[in-house]
Amino acid sequence: MKKILILMLGLATLSLQGQSGDETLKKHYESYYRQMRLQGDMRGVINALTHLNVLDPSVQRRDTLAYVYANNNMHMQALNTIGIEKNTNDSDLAVQVKAISLKSLNQPKRALEQFMALYERNRNPYLAYEVADLKIQVGDNEGAMAEIEYGIANATEEMKHAFYERQQPYEVSLKAAFIHLRGLVQYNIDKNNIDQAIASFDEALALDPNFNLASLSKQALESRKEKEVTEDKN
Repeated sequence: MKKILILMLGLATLSLQGQSGDETLKKHYESYYRQMRLQGDMRGVINALTHLNVLDPSVQRRDTLAYVYANNNMHMQALNTIGIEKNTNDSDLAVQVKAISLKSLNQPKRALEQFMALYERNRNPYLAYEVADLKIQVGDNEGAMAEIEYGIANATEEMKHAFYERQQPYEVSLKAAFIHLRGLVQYNIDKNNIDQAIASFDEALALDPNFNLASLSKQALESRKEKEVTEDKN
């Protein structure tokens, strides 16, 4: 009986020591996390959050870790951390990470599902643009047009959208960006009415003359129109 009592006390001591060790490690990585954030060392931040999530798992830590991955263009790692499934219990941050990462990994259908979840929680012109753009990519032009009309009506002058097709990124007014999308949808719906789409691109360029993508879209349709006229003559 005495041996059993000694053994039980020994196991209890080991358990307490283990708990004490985990708490010490947790405090160490909490301090390490704060220092890495202060130094702007993202790899250190990721390392600290990973250890903290192993030592003391929480949804908040997991979501934060996934966000840090996504914010540093490590989208596969972000999705491996947080998953890709639509979950009504996900935090706004989790849904945002899934949406951005799936879009960046060229998964428009799955990205649209997540952006729609965000849009249903917080309807605004910025999310309307993302939803419209993705709907165009998956072939839902009518659905895209509904979001475009909402965006044109509700985008304010100070709202901007960034584009990255040039070596140097640039911003244009969000309203001009919506009008450019409208031109794309108009062409997709009726390819025989090129002038209608070109008129939308002109309208977008009138708002933002340096809108390079709208200029490229206009040039492409003008070239197509010239080619069709030449073919008709021949």
